Amino acid sequence: MSVRRFEQARPDRRRLLGLLLAASSGLVFGAPRPAAAQAVMRKLSFDNIHTGEKLTAAYWQNGHYLSDGLREIDYTLRDFRTGDIYAIDPRLLDLLYRLRQQLAYAGRIHVISGYRCPATNAMLAARSPKVSKTSFHMRGMAIDIRLPGRPLPEVRDAAILLGIGGVGYYPESDFVHVDTGPVRFW
Repeated sequence: MSVRRFEQARPDRRRLLGLLLAASSGLVFGAPRPAAAQAVMRKLSFDNIHTGEKLTAAYWQNGHYLSDGLREIDYTLRDFRTGDIYAIDPRLLDLLYRLRQQLAYAGRIHVISGYRCPATNAMLAARSPKVSKTSFHMRGMAIDIRLPGRPLPEVRDAAILLGIGGVGYYPESDFVHVDTGPVRFW
């Protein structure tokens, strides 16, 4: 596993260590979970900034993923340039759900980029060296987001603390990338 250091705006190490300690103490000491954390339904709310579409969908209930909710999310996170729809990795939805919980964030997730078809990804990679030619976006395993009202470094730090997949920090474009690939950050 390869972990890269932040190229820009590193989080305060003391703050990050404190957050790690706080997060792990619940695991070590078996802290009781509040009733809200034991919910039997998981919902996500999205605002696709390119299409103007807003969606709130339940995607998981009582231990099962809900096909109708997943289909609605797949459509909302489609490649807005081509209209191509692809099945979004349910683990990515779980990551977003946990990220919202970690931040106690109840608002809509602003979607900068969800699924990208290979042609769209190739076009973007030709324009910018920051776009991977083998992007997890092409597999429905990545999303670029912002959470209105939350500072970008806070979103990045919380995503890193989850320890799930990749976390990219793009302050110049005002978004954080999360994916369900190997654990790494940049």
